[in-house]
Amino acid sequence: MSLPDVETPARERVQAWWRWGFVLAVAVHLAVLYWPRSPSTGGLPIDKPVHAAIFGMVLWVAAKARLPVGLVGALLVGHAVLSELIQHYLLTGRSGDVTDSVADLAGVVIVTLILWRRR
Repeated sequence: MSLPDVETPARERVQAWWRWGFVLAVAVHLAVLYWPRSPSTGGLPIDKPVHAAIFGMVLWVAAKARLPVGLVGALLVGHAVLSELIQHYLLTGRSGDVTDSVADLAGVVIVTLILWRRR
């Protein structure tokens, strides 16, 4: 069951919480991408799923916060490429990886398809 389309005080509070959630999601997203050194995963191959998850998470929370999903998605696509260039050229201890960008884009595409199916 979804909330009615009219703006009610309860719905406005929910949207406010989702917008704060969006700010938190973006902060986590940026911290994961630009932390000075990648954390050790103990040999587990979780790097690509983490990339997909952090990009998808931002888009999912943007949709829940009723932000313009097309715009946020486009910014995430650009950031997928830009973040790897920044890691490669500007961050010591980090390296850019084309496959990380592919994983980032996969996260955006997966969430876009989920949101599209839920319409």
